[in-house]
Amino acid sequence: MPDENFLSQVPAASALFLREDEVRRGIEFLFFAHASLWRAIDARLAENDIGRAHYRALYFMARQPGLTISDLLALLGITKQSLGRVVKELEARDLLTTRPGNRDRRQKELRLTDGGRALEAAIFTLLRDTMSRAYTHTGQQAVTGFWHVNEALIPARDRARIAALGRDPS
Repeated sequence: MPDENFLSQVPAASALFLREDEVRRGIEFLFFAHASLWRAIDARLAENDIGRAHYRALYFMARQPGLTISDLLALLGITKQSLGRVVKELEARDLLTTRPGNRDRRQKELRLTDGGRALEAAIFTLLRDTMSRAYTHTGQQAVTGFWHVNEALIPARDRARIAALGRDPS
């Protein structure tokens, strides 16, 4: 049975929050929270015979229709070979389509099919519900702090690309 009072048992960060013990605690929370978030969707991924890499690709294509292969590579931080395998599998399952880019015909733009959008939305619902429970439990101020810490972990060169997700590129 989960401990609903877990957060009330976690002490606040001390004024010495840069001490090794407190930095380790933060890293451990990241490890375990990340694992828990993905476990929330693992069964649905398995039901659809796709993996986490497939879902990450679907997620970003849903956030930014027309994303190019090179943009997706930059967002995911994986090898071209790995992304090629994922795109090929998703295309074979009729979850995405590729077409030449509007600005540069040599680039491939990626778009989800109706089936791809439906699958991404169904899986996203599980992630949204998991995050919403955590957000509700901790409150607005903690969520803002969480966002700030996560943003600070992202290299400055990547922040604008991430901030642009979900915005109309035109």
